[in-house]
Amino acid sequence: MSVMPGISRQVAAVQSVLFRAACPDCRARFELAAGALRLAIGASRRTTFYSFTCPECGSAVRKPAGERIVELLTGGGVRTLRLHSSV
Repeated sequence: MSVMPGISRQVAAVQSVLFRAACPDCRARFELAAGALRLAIGASRRTTFYSFTCPECGSAVRKPAGERIVELLTGGGVRTLRLHSSV
């Protein structure tokens, strides 16, 4: 099996992306890898958010995600869940 040149470098680049974040509970500031974040995209601004667990205090954090945040997170390899409303 052969590997296409450049693929491993692209994957490594995405995996090495770090996002700055802060915890609203303990006020710690830190960097998180893409794998530590989750992005949920809903039908409205209210239902579009990202979440993570604070590495300092363990709190579950959920913050709204506007268009620019969604673009940055998806471009950085953050796992995305698309929420569908039942009609």
